[in-house]
Order: sequence, then C-alpha cells, then structure tokens
Amino acid sequence: MLALNASARADEAKAVVEGVPDKGLRQAIERYIGQVKRAPQSRVQARRRAEEAAADATVVLRSEGYYDAVATPDLTASEPVRPLVRIEPGQRFLVADPHVSWTGPPPDDKSRANAEGAVKLAPGAPGRAADVVAAEGRIVGALVHDGYPDAAADPREVVADHADHTIRPTFRVSAKGRARFDGVQVKTIGRTNPLWVAHLAPWKTGQTYSPEPVAELERRLLDTGVYDSVNVSLSPDADAQGLRPVVVSLADRPKATIALGGSYSTTEGVGANARYTTYNRLRRADTETLSLQYGSILKEADAEISLPQWRGPQKTLRLGVTALQDDTDAFRQQDAGVHADLERRFGKTSFFTYGVSADFSHNDEKTLVGGLIVGKRRNLALLTGLARLSLDRSNDPLDPTRGWRFDGRVEPTLGAGDDTLVYAKAQAQVSGYLPVTGSTVLAGRLKLGSILSGSPTLDVPAPRRFFAGGGGSIRGYAYQGVGPRFPDGTPIGGQSLFETSLEVRQKFGSRFGGVAFLDAGSVSAQKYPDFRTFSAGAGIGVRYNLGFGPLRGDIAFPLNRRKGDAPFIIYISIGQAF
Repeated sequence: MLALNASARADEAKAVVEGVPDKGLRQAIERYIGQVKRAPQSRVQARRRAEEAAADATVVLRSEGYYDAVATPDLTASEPVRPLVRIEPGQRFLVADPHVSWTGPPPDDKSRANAEGAVKLAPGAPGRAADVVAAEGRIVGALVHDGYPDAAADPREVVADHADHTIRPTFRVSAKGRARFDGVQVKTIGRTNPLWVAHLAPWKTGQTYSPEPVAELERRLLDTGVYDSVNVSLSPDADAQGLRPVVVSLADRPKATIALGGSYSTTEGVGANARYTTYNRLRRADTETLSLQYGSILKEADAEISLPQWRGPQKTLRLGVTALQDDTDAFRQQDAGVHADLERRFGKTSFFTYGVSADFSHNDEKTLVGGLIVGKRRNLALLTGLARLSLDRSNDPLDPTRGWRFDGRVEPTLGAGDDTLVYAKAQAQVSGYLPVTGSTVLAGRLKLGSILSGSPTLDVPAPRRFFAGGGGSIRGYAYQGVGPRFPDGTPIGGQSLFETSLEVRQKFGSRFGGVAFLDAGSVSAQKYPDFRTFSAGAGIGVRYNLGFGPLRGDIAFPLNRRKGDAPFIIYISIGQAF
C-alpha cells in the first residue's frame, strides 16, 4: 500500500516563486516553470533547477512587459531544500508611439490607413509581447482583406526605453502587389465538371482579391457532401494582365454508400430500412438516393435526386418519387406520388424549404353513420404545397447535449376525387438541451399542430390527420394510441395535436448512459390543441454509444391507461428520442 501511494504521488512545482504580488502574473510564471516528477536528490540538482526556473521566469516577465525584472535563483532555508526563485518585478513598461514602416512600395492610401488602424495598441497600454505580435497579425490581415494576399511582416523592432519605462514597436511590413481575380482552375480526382465549379465562383474576373469569396467557394463545395477533400486557394502566379486564378482541388468520396437501420417496439413490431446512395453521377455534385423501409406498419420505397447550388448559391433542388403502403389500426393507405422541393440554406444549420407534391391515394378508413361504424374507401388526388423552416443550434444531430432546435411547416392541400378538399396543415416543434453537469443533460420538447379550413364539415383523409403515441411521440402508448377512438377502439385521429416531453439523460462512462422521461400530449377533433385533457407516459431507458450515435432502449408505462392499452411498451432504436 505504501508503494502504491508513493507511485501515485502528485507532481510538484519545479521551484518556489517569491516576490510577485500579482496573482495572475505569479500563476503564469509557475505554469511556465512547470512541474517535476521527483524532488531534487541533492543541493547541486536543486541549484541547477533554480537557475533553470529563474531563466524561465525572466522569459515570462519580459513577455508581460517587465523588462527591469530581476529573477535570482536560490534554495529554501528549511530542509529538505527546494529550488527557489526570488523575483523583483520592477516597473512595468508601457506602449509608446507604435507605428508601421513599409518595406517596398506602400499599399494604396485607403488600405494603408486600414492597416495602420489595425494596430490598436493604445499608448499607455501594458507592453505585453503577445499584444505586439497580435497587432502585427492584424496589420497583415487587414492588407490581405484589402486585396494584398502576399502581404508579409518582416522582422519587427521593439525598443525598450529603460529611462521612461516604455516600449516603442516598429512594424516592418511588405505589402507587395495588389491581386485581382481571374477564373477557376480545377484539379480534381473524380468526375466533377470544371465548368460547373467555375459557375459557383462568387466573384467576377478583374475583381480585387478578398479572402471571403475564396472561403465561400470552398464552403459551397463542402456543403454538397460529395467530396472527401476540398482545397481552394489563390494561385501564386499572375498572367500578363495581373490576374490570378483560384485553384480548386477536389477528391470525390466513394461512388456509392449503403446504410442499414432497424427498430423494434412491442406494439409496432420490427422495422428495417436500407438506403443506397450514389454521388456525382451527373458531374455536378449531385446525389441520388434509393430508400426502402419495411415494417409491420409501413412499407415504403422512395427515390430522390438532389442537385445542390441550383440556379444560385445555397439552394438545393430535390426531386423524388414515392410509393408506400401504410397499414395501421386507423386506416390502410396505398399511395404513389412525386415531389419537388427547393431548400435554401442560411447559416450553417438553418434551412428554408418550399415545394409541392402530387399524390394519388387509395384509403380504407372508418367512419360513424347513425352511430354505427362503417368502412369508407376513398380514392383521392392530392396537391400539397410546403413551406418549412428548420433551425438547428444543437451540438450533435444524434446525441445533442446543448443548444436547441426548431422545425415548423405549413402544408396547404387541395384534394379531388371521391371528395373535394381544401385545408392547410400546420405544425411546429421546438426542443432544447441543457447540460446540468459534465455527465447530466436536461432535454425537453414541445410540439403543436393544427389543421385549418373554412369548412365546418371538413373530413380530412385519415392518413393526413394528427395521431399521437409511439416511440417518437408519447411513449407508453401504442402507435396512434392517444386521442379519440371509435367504440371498437380504433384510433380516429384529430385536427389538432399537442405533445411535450422531458428527459434527464445521464452518462455512465464513455459508452453507457441512462434516461428517465415523462411524455404527455393530446389529439383533439377541434382545430386548436387541447391542453386540458391529455395522456401521459413515463419510463426509463438505457443508451449505448455506437460511436456515431446512441443505441436506444426504453421501457415506458401509460399513466392514463385505457381499455386495450398495454401495461408497458419497449422501444429499441438508434438515436435519442428527440
């Protein structure tokens, strides 16, 4: 046990520091001097460490503007002896008369003024070395921003005047020549059409160079998601007119990927999905995706092509075709449709999408006639618009621990066939994630929805109504198990929706975690959500970190159990519930 304690002894300071009243300065010196594993084994070794520590302390003192400081190595008086550094900081030197000296031709008057204004070393400020170096970086940065990409700093001169305790920095800067943009030169390992890349350039030939357009072109290419690497930089060589092209180097990701997934619930059964994706087949960073889902309830096939940077920056056109069969307790739907969406990105994770879809739907559902439940078959042609806003300020798509998300959409719909329909379906969800400790996260969400129409007798097709209950909704209840029912227990659905959830997420090490949760909500036949009559479910769960996201297992219990409700339900899936 004694040997274990000796081996686990904490490192000790390399030397004791005395004579520095300023706490921040003393801690900076101690950090720079560092620590050692073992105490000195002799007075000679202790003296050598003290001398090394005094030299290190002098470096820190001078970097903080104490050019008259004296650091004296010594040994402590008590046994066992320890290295000691006695410091006399002296008076701190202050900045005086900083100026820029141009080596070679100076830049134009405006750029010169911008560069000199970027110094931002106020006379009388502490003469810290880090501030001087930062000022030099700002000068060069201002020149690059104003079109001088080759601007560079030559060795600076800093005069320390011990008579008046000031430093006078002189920044020697070479502006070199001003650059103007030419076109794009593409160096690619892959299939990308250079003409498509060229049309993404956010500048015109002859425009004065600025680093922002170069960075924006790189962002636009990275946003497509079809490249393993993207590098965009200004060519060092200019043509006879002084124009310099931008060189783009691209490396394609693998031509195709396959993704597999699955889920399980004691009420919804087993579900499996697969996605096959190809990239850059049209040589313009396009993506083609074939998705298949097969479950006890939903069977769906979807094909989509995504065309990024469609007729403008940060715009993605998505065209797709879908066929599905949805066999639930509330209805049986067979549907085939096409859709076209245009997504506009603003910010890194914010999107606005508008689009249109056309569906041909065959529905078998139930209705009440004279108090009797009768079957109803509807064949409908539906034209649906879409306006959607998505904001994601969380730190992880599958396992967020901080931040928030918002997703809202409005879908106006026209229907013809066995019925004539005009309505708009609106819904919005917000979720938030608050780290309470390093391993505990409090998560919550709120979802509201409403179907609006000018007709008091609107009969929305069952597949287009709101339903609640299930692993992604109100846990503890079967899929579609919350809300109004027919006398035989069949879910009816509703015209409005209210859902809320609260989770406490606790990590146990790097792989495992646990969750306690409470879900609640309601589905109403009225157009506005019902906050008074609701169903709630509670439970616990386990999480296992797969590296890319958590494997989720939950057991949930209904707190407002009705006839036909199971006493508990188990859910297994990938990713957090929200």
